[in-house]
Amino acid sequence: MHRISDLVGRRFKEGATGPEEWDCWGLAVEIFRRFGIELPDYRLNCETVAGGFAENRGEWLRCAGEIPVPALLVFTTQGICDHIGVYLGAGKFIHAHESAGVVIARTDHIFWKKRIEGYYVPGWLP
Repeated sequence: MHRISDLVGRRFKEGATGPEEWDCWGLAVEIFRRFGIELPDYRLNCETVAGGFAENRGEWLRCAGEIPVPALLVFTTQGICDHIGVYLGAGKFIHAHESAGVVIARTDHIFWKKRIEGYYVPGWLP
């Protein structure tokens, strides 16, 4: 958690990539970078994350079994994949959300649990 604690509490802003404001994809790119993994910058805002992720889904591997840290956590909140978080282990994830900014939440929370589409890792890593 020490790698990400400075991000918690930052504001949400559509299209923002930090350091003071983040959207969900920009935050995911930054967190993976802090773990030494470069993600493609699809330049997506939260409303188009579904299209960008779907177009590039072949680059990602869906996790089965134990979920590694970090893993991309994809949510379906409006009938399409439209939100991204990063799994941190122990049932927790971090994400940038319009109503709360950057927060750590639980995957078993009633709102998020039923909206999890899947966990993914970059398929281009060894």
